[in-house]
Amino acid sequence: MSDRTGLNRQLFWLYEGHGRAPYFFRLALLSFDVLTIAYFLWAPFRGEGVSHPFADYAIGAVIALDLWARFYIARPKSKFWRWFYNWADVIVVISMLVPLFTQNLAFLRLLRAVRIIRAFTLLKRLKGVSSYLKEREAIFDRITNLIVFVFLMSGLVFVVREGQVEGVENYIDALYFTVTTLTTTGYGDILVTGNWGRLLAVVIMVLGLTLFLRLLRAIALPGGKVDYDCKTCGLQRHDPDAVHCKHCGDAIKIETRGRE
Repeated sequence: MSDRTGLNRQLFWLYEGHGRAPYFFRLALLSFDVLTIAYFLWAPFRGEGVSHPFADYAIGAVIALDLWARFYIARPKSKFWRWFYNWADVIVVISMLVPLFTQNLAFLRLLRAVRIIRAFTLLKRLKGVSSYLKEREAIFDRITNLIVFVFLMSGLVFVVREGQVEGVENYIDALYFTVTTLTTTGYGDILVTGNWGRLLAVVIMVLGLTLFLRLLRAIALPGGKVDYDCKTCGLQRHDPDAVHCKHCGDAIKIETRGRE
């Protein structure tokens, strides 16, 4: 941090440093994430139009500022775009501005579901505040993946339902169809028609079951790899008790609480 100056130094301290101010700053961002995710989950039930455009613009502006600040302090800059949740934030910001340029309501409904990807950023910040979540990182990552997948597929089903999925009249129906298809229950009250509809059902079953099995594996086999960037070679995944990088042999210091 010694080579950082001015605004870059201040922002890096708030996002990565220690002390009361950084802690409450991250807690405020975490609270914002919780509220926005609740708003995103509620969005599909608001009706056909965008009933609160100013709220969308305000949330989009805050997320854009947060994204810019994290990019501004990132080193190297190219590494910043390796993380999926940063691209997810870009999608979220764009989706907030869509009502300014288009009235394609079906497209807007799909983007409302895409906004739940923000949960990845929420999970990252939760792990920064809670040691409990940090120790169970793999489990909560799998849970987040599954939730994001369900809401994305529900939004997609809701958008393409006409001529493909019979019996889907609202977002609840789409969510119901997605969950029953993912679990291979298939009550038969909602029917898939056409080749594209059947392909959509196959994608939901195959990818959904894969994510669900990965979640079960993380629960049954805890203690997997942890995220830690090796300063020498950049290897990011290590054993929880590793003291040397397996790739380059350099000493690493992974923060652990030890056995209680």
